[in-house]
Amino acid sequence: MVSARLTGVIVRPARLSDAYRIREIYNLEVTTSTATLDLEPRSLEDQQQYLSHRTGAFVVVVAESDSEITGFGSLSPYRDRPGYLTSAEDSVYVDRDWHGHGVGSAILTELLRLAHIHGFHTVMARIIGPQQASMALHVRHGFELVGIEREVARKFGRWHDVALMQCMLEQVPA
Repeated sequence: MVSARLTGVIVRPARLSDAYRIREIYNLEVTTSTATLDLEPRSLEDQQQYLSHRTGAFVVVVAESDSEITGFGSLSPYRDRPGYLTSAEDSVYVDRDWHGHGVGSAILTELLRLAHIHGFHTVMARIIGPQQASMALHVRHGFELVGIEREVARKFGRWHDVALMQCMLEQVPA
């Protein structure tokens, strides 16, 4: 377990060789939490394919400390209709041993920087209740709660609300 606040974290673009570690972090959340609404763990091939299709503005980044991947995040299309092309959706996942050490903040800072550079107007976050730490992280980075979608998700035999949060990028320094 990490005992001190994280220093020296590097956030960089994900590489195909990162797929195994990203998959480990992600699949733990798939099988044990509501941090994602995926219901089936990803295979290594699925994860590699996901990474190989993420190019341009829709990126995946990893946080690394002493060559260990401690988390990852992504920018994804917000919706598939052309009118939404100036909006993106972020996702942030942190290895549980690294929670509370600044990894999520480093990832989200880089995702917002990249979104700004790629010309997005806004970044959206969908956070399944009650992920309070994720909501607090997003608030610290300029996101505001803009709505609650009531019981739109089902996982582990229960209905879940989804909080919709938004960051207008003209408010984020480049």
